[in-house]
Amino acid sequence: MGEIVGAALVSHVPPIVWPDAERIELYGGVDTSLVDGLHRIRSERLDRLRPDTVIVFDTHWFTTVEHIVTAHDRRAGSFTSDELPRAMHDVAYDMPGDPELAHALASLASERDDTWILACDEPSLPVHYPTINLLGYLQRDERWMSVGICQTGTPDDWLLFGEMLAAAVAGLDRRVVLLASGGLSHRFWPLREFRLHETADPANIASPRARAADEEVLARMLAGDHAAVIDGWPDYRGVSPEGFFAHYLMMVGAIGGRSCLAAGEMYSEYESAGGTGQAHVWFERPATGWTA
Repeated sequence: MGEIVGAALVSHVPPIVWPDAERIELYGGVDTSLVDGLHRIRSERLDRLRPDTVIVFDTHWFTTVEHIVTAHDRRAGSFTSDELPRAMHDVAYDMPGDPELAHALASLASERDDTWILACDEPSLPVHYPTINLLGYLQRDERWMSVGICQTGTPDDWLLFGEMLAAAVAGLDRRVVLLASGGLSHRFWPLREFRLHETADPANIASPRARAADEEVLARMLAGDHAAVIDGWPDYRGVSPEGFFAHYLMMVGAIGGRSCLAAGEMYSEYESAGGTGQAHVWFERPATGWTA
C-alpha cells in the first residue's frame, strides 16, 4: 500500500536558479532565504523520507477542460522560459516519470461523472519552470510527475483531485512527496516601478492588503488549521494567489483536506518577489496520520 510521506508549499521564483553573485546583487547584497530553504528541504526531509515519486503541482501549467498529469516514462531536454529567457535558458533536465501512477489516477476519474483527468505522455508536451527550477535543489533518483492547474475548476474540484490522487497512491507501492510549487499573493509592480522593488523585503509586497492576507494564511498553515485556509479561500482570492491557490488546495486535498491537522514549518522567510508573496512551508506527516 502506498503512502504520502511529506508535502510542502514551495516557491520557484527565477532568481533561485541564477548564479549566486548575480542573485545576491539583485537582492541588494542580501541573499534570498529561498535558496537555503530548498537545500534544507532536501537534506533534512527528502533524504530521510526517500520518496519513490515526487509530484509537482505546477502553477504555470494551465489546463481548461480537465485535470492533466504527466505520464511519460521520462522527460528530458533543454528548457528556455518564454517569460524570462534572460534568466532561464538552455537548462538541461532529465526526469524519470511515473506512468503507472498517472494512469491509475486517470482510471479512477473514468469511473465518475464529476471530474476528468488525462494522463498525458505526448513527447512534445511543454514543461514549465515551477517544475524545472526545483530540480537542481531537490532531484535525486526519484520519479517526477507534474500536475496542471485546471483553470475552470473550483476549490471543490481541486480538493477532489487531491483526494483521488491519495487514493491512487494508496493503491500502489509508492512513497510520495507532494510539492505545491507556487507563490502566495501574486500581483507584480508595474514595469516602470518594478526595479525599485526587487529585494526580498516584505515591504515590497504589492499592497498592504496582500501582505496581511498572506500572513494570515501562513499563520493558519503553521497552526495546522487547514480548514480555515480552505474556507477562507473566497476572501484570499481577492489578492490573486498564484494559480488560484489550486496548488495548495490539490496538495492539502491529498492529505486530508479540511480534516488535515499537519502543522507547517517555515523553510524560508516570508519574502517578496517583484511584489508577490513567497515562502517555503513543509508539512510533516504526524505520527498518527495526516488527519489526527
